[in-house]
Amino acid sequence: MPQVFITDCGFETPDIERAILEPLGCEVVRGQCTDPDELVKLLADKEYVLTVWAPLNATVIAAMNRAKVIVRYGIGVDAIDLEAAAQRHLPVCNVPDYCIDEVADHTVMFMLALTRQTIPNWDVIRGGDWKLAVPLEEMKTMKDLTIGLAGFGRIGREVAVRLRSFHCQIHVYDPVVAPEVITQAGCVPVSWNDLLAGSDLLSLHLPSTAKTRGLIDRAALARMKKGALFVNVSRGTLVKTDDLVAALREGRLAGAGLDVTDPEPLPADSPLRKMPHVIISAHVASASANAARKLRTSAAQTIACAVRGDKIPNVVNGVR
Repeated sequence: MPQVFITDCGFETPDIERAILEPLGCEVVRGQCTDPDELVKLLADKEYVLTVWAPLNATVIAAMNRAKVIVRYGIGVDAIDLEAAAQRHLPVCNVPDYCIDEVADHTVMFMLALTRQTIPNWDVIRGGDWKLAVPLEEMKTMKDLTIGLAGFGRIGREVAVRLRSFHCQIHVYDPVVAPEVITQAGCVPVSWNDLLAGSDLLSLHLPSTAKTRGLIDRAALARMKKGALFVNVSRGTLVKTDDLVAALREGRLAGAGLDVTDPEPLPADSPLRKMPHVIISAHVASASANAARKLRTSAAQTIACAVRGDKIPNVVNGVR
């Protein structure tokens, strides 16, 4: 009986996965392991692997002697060594079309909370006072701002759809999207340097790759407008955390909304936890019952394709 092994997950029982895969003769086993040494042992004889955050590095993949496919519960695949898997002719798949609305909504929520100073104003009320919590010039109107989107994939485009309702100027940088596609979406295509220099609020919608990790560093932050706002709902590793902290302390940035950080969880003593103009959520932008159901169903259906010998969808490492 072929075994489908779930390395780690946040749900209690793999009932959705079993409903799809057991009729195909598969046994679905739920683990909870993110230790590479343990993964080497656990995955040595597994044919089908579902994973969330488990670090499937080159050593782990080299030990996967019987593996036919790896499927990540999610969009990003930065925890998996794609090249090592490709060298083994082992396809790696993701679920690229779930949680798009949730993350786009979360992004705009951060933008509104930062521009309208939601948290500081609530803190004043909660403390027993009744007044404007910040200087008047810190209360921003979206219509008056230039919003910069770094990345124009599914989520970036949905953010742009929502932003058009606020009648703000939307600048977009994405080197793999044709300028006319950006223009047709009602946005302005710009270079990376122009995005940094021209944005009143910069929002990241990029994957974590060798080219993008550490993209937001001291030099990039120095090119941004003084007093700009910053939102990151993509990957924490896009940002050099110490440089972000410095920019906030120095007033280079006026505020930040972060659903992702580096590292995660954010250490208890991180200065970001106590900064008054920083809003942080615990990598939950994708969360909703519908999104979770779609994620699990899609991931299990991808495994089902592999079991049946059908064409496997959403292969991200070029293996066919």
